[in-house]
Amino acid sequence: MTTTARSAGRATARPARSSRGRLRRNLVTLALLAPALLGLAIFFVYPLIASVYYSFTRFDLISPPEWIGLRNYEYLFTQDPNVWLATLNTLWFVVIWVPVKTGFALIVAGLLARARRASGIWRTIFYLPALVPPVASVVAFVFLFNPGTGPVNQVLAWFGIKGPLWFNDPAWSKPSLVLLGVWVMGDIMIILLAALLDVPREQYEAASLDGAGGLQKVRYVTLPSISPVLLFAVVTGVIAAIQYFTEAAVASSVASGKAVVGEGIGNTLGYPDGSLLTYTQWLYVRGFGTYQLGYASALAVLLFVVAAIILVLLLRRFKAFTPEGAQ
Repeated sequence: MTTTARSAGRATARPARSSRGRLRRNLVTLALLAPALLGLAIFFVYPLIASVYYSFTRFDLISPPEWIGLRNYEYLFTQDPNVWLATLNTLWFVVIWVPVKTGFALIVAGLLARARRASGIWRTIFYLPALVPPVASVVAFVFLFNPGTGPVNQVLAWFGIKGPLWFNDPAWSKPSLVLLGVWVMGDIMIILLAALLDVPREQYEAASLDGAGGLQKVRYVTLPSISPVLLFAVVTGVIAAIQYFTEAAVASSVASGKAVVGEGIGNTLGYPDGSLLTYTQWLYVRGFGTYQLGYASALAVLLFVVAAIILVLLLRRFKAFTPEGAQ
């Protein structure tokens, strides 16, 4: 065999070995990703597809699903008496609860970043409420803000101020939950604190040399530097607000005198006067209170679509799809 022929044979074998090596690496990568992909398919893709299908059926978990077309969606948009009330309440939490909680967490993080003495103790104090279980924190707040025997109104009375009814007043029930959200903002605060401590000091020094004041440093140095973390806090807050369930349900149950969520659900749902009825509560009631799983699936599909649109708009607004846009 000539030298030219041997060289051609080696050249032909080299791409074949390279192709087999690439295939082997792809198979290994796929095997390592298999548990995550399997979990994603079982717990996200399949439930999503099943929910879309059931949303076009009449289904009660006992009888087989009966195809009814768009009737669930027609009832949702034109006849359901509570869905729009629940939607407005949920939107209120998105518009008010998220900015207030995030803003307060940012302020506290800024103060802790500037603290010199006992900063570790203060960080622990502000973070500890985030470790309290949500049900326990809501029950404690309802008793603290009890209009008759709660210590909050008693302290206000010392200063000649008549305290409101808090969780028993439709005008104050949602702001009371905002106060609860501010109290448990430690999880977001600690993330923002880490971002603030990571801002290079040289940028503040350069801004000072240019004559920038305190507010100008915050606007042109601090906020641009922590914008990706701040966006993360807003996005996770919006997701939590859209799915707001436990705190509102427990507050309604306890404030109305029912110690167990779901006991006498017709009386405690959204108490007082529907002000704490959230979209996910109404979805839960229609699905597992009246066993209208088909209609509940329609509610869930609508919630998924609206949440996806809101999150995409947020990400595009902050130009966070690329690292360059997040700067």
